[in-house]
Amino acid sequence: MSHQHKKRFGQNFLNNQQIIDCIVRAIHPKPTDHMVEIGPGEAALTAPLLKQVRKLDIIEIDNDLIAPLTQKFGHLPAFHLHHTDALSFDYASLLEAPNEKVRVVGNLPYNISSPLIFHLLTYAERIQDMHFMLQKEVVDRMTAEPGTKTYGRLSVMLQYRCQVQFLFKVGPKNFTPPPKVDSAIVRLIPYDTLPYPAENAEHFAQLVKAAFAHKRKTLRNNLKGLLTAEQIEAVGIDPGGRAEQLPVADFVTLANAYTAYKQQEQT
Repeated sequence: MSHQHKKRFGQNFLNNQQIIDCIVRAIHPKPTDHMVEIGPGEAALTAPLLKQVRKLDIIEIDNDLIAPLTQKFGHLPAFHLHHTDALSFDYASLLEAPNEKVRVVGNLPYNISSPLIFHLLTYAERIQDMHFMLQKEVVDRMTAEPGTKTYGRLSVMLQYRCQVQFLFKVGPKNFTPPPKVDSAIVRLIPYDTLPYPAENAEHFAQLVKAAFAHKRKTLRNNLKGLLTAEQIEAVGIDPGGRAEQLPVADFVTLANAYTAYKQQEQT
């Protein structure tokens, strides 16, 4: 497939067969799998996946890619193409059985990677795993540990919902056109049971956002209006500490304390 790459869709297509083979091995597709590929581009991953899975639903927004993809793969029973925006698509509509889980893959445009992953996580209970090519800087933030420079809101929100694993780096020369940054492959496995469940998911998201609002400020200052220093200290957390020092479990503790205080206010 030959295609005019479109900057507005963040299109950088893989051109190195060795890298493609590495990605497919990391995904480890099986004959029983129902997979979803987001943004197939020139079908670097599509072709090998179609040979190995039961069903492949493809999400593509670019008008100019629909006809070539259909012409090349439309005769294959596993191939199902959806001409739509991945950011607003209802992924539950792809499910064929009450307990079915899909596997998601994609070389994601850098400009929509975070909002798209959070959209997918609204379907987390129906997703077995996700493998994405992303900007390496984003993967570094997703997989960062507490106390490191790259640990932040994205790290906490994703690690709360998933196991997040950095697999390997992919340099710019492996793409056409080559991007100006390194890329990396990441694996996300949504938890069947959250290790540290928040009592109120909205309160958790609100508190994490506030905690990282000003990185140099302490929890005492960033959480002002949500929790007092005394309330933070009451759950065993230092109000003079900073958000990047806290593991996910501590954010859940703070969020649950906030939920409890909100409930007290309402009674």
